[in-house]
Amino acid sequence: MIFVRDIMMRRVKTIGPEKTLREAARAMSKSKIGSIVVAEGKPLGIVTEGDVLRAVGRGLDPSKTRVGALMSRKLVTITPDEKLENAAKLMAEAHVKKLPVMEGGKLIGIVTQTDIVDSSFDLVTSLKEMVRARYRPPDFQP
Repeated sequence: MIFVRDIMMRRVKTIGPEKTLREAARAMSKSKIGSIVVAEGKPLGIVTEGDVLRAVGRGLDPSKTRVGALMSRKLVTITPDEKLENAAKLMAEAHVKKLPVMEGGKLIGIVTQTDIVDSSFDLVTSLKEMVRARYRPPDFQP
């Protein structure tokens, strides 16, 4: 059984709500991530690369637009002790691709759809290898 804590990214990039979209985009680009949690002591929301693209597409000036004005305020979170399948279900139900991981009121990580797919792929690959090894005749020569 895989839990959120097993695959979550522990270093979560955050930004203050007063920062600009340009600063958020630079931080995401530098860290090679697709989202940044907006926080002021505690998590307030999240801004994704898609949010930045939509804002620019609407003609908003990224050097003047504050992330606090654009962030998704309905922050859907999960705890590290949840099963990975529950995280996937929560993402599907809430229509989100990223879940900040909270423990004791503190942000301790983030898990994404990509993390879940990658871990599932690794699990399936391992299971396939186990099955192949189990059913391979003793005199089998690859």
